[in-house]
Amino acid sequence: MSTQTQPAVRILPRKLLIAFPRYLSRLASLFISLNIKPNTLSLIALLTGLGAGVLFFLERPLWAGILIVICGLFDILDGKVAVGSNQKSLFGAIFDSTLDRYSEFFIYLGLALHFRNHWALWLTFFTILGSTMVSYTRARAEGLGIECKMGLMQRAERMVFLSLGSIVGAAFQILNPVMIGVLAIIAVISNITAFQRAFYVKRIEKQRKLKKEVKSHGQN
Repeated sequence: MSTQTQPAVRILPRKLLIAFPRYLSRLASLFISLNIKPNTLSLIALLTGLGAGVLFFLERPLWAGILIVICGLFDILDGKVAVGSNQKSLFGAIFDSTLDRYSEFFIYLGLALHFRNHWALWLTFFTILGSTMVSYTRARAEGLGIECKMGLMQRAERMVFLSLGSIVGAAFQILNPVMIGVLAIIAVISNITAFQRAFYVKRIEKQRKLKKEVKSHGQN
């Protein structure tokens, strides 16, 4: 993997991204003591994402937002339990990432069904596309040997926007305007993030070529 320093710009504060998982350490320790497997937690995250999608379809956005929060928590906990219990594995990593994609898709599917008779249905499709491309560009870059975690709209940001949007929209009975705004933000910034990652790979490739040229001239 490339050891190049990546841009650290994120929508969520960096301190929050670092500090929040630490607060879950005790809960992770409890799961470890109960011998709960990290893959089990990944499955729970999938089921809560599926549940959130169903609740959007059933017009229960408040509970959908709460389940999205729980989904995000278990998405963090499975990794912490895997590390804390020394159960990290290649299969566990790809299993977790795969279920993350499915859980997020189910959430968007529920929103698409909610907006099935509304023009925002098309916006939901572009949001799904953007979210998928963020994950794809990271996986493709890492397949090329370049660590690529940069970008504004990563999974944590998407989950926060979706949960807050549904909870606030339901609480103030303005769900459609709020969720349309949330979907628009995710759609635009996630697609920008995908291109950020693509051009980041281009920049790393250019730097590598330049280093090879300098090294070649030095040897001559």
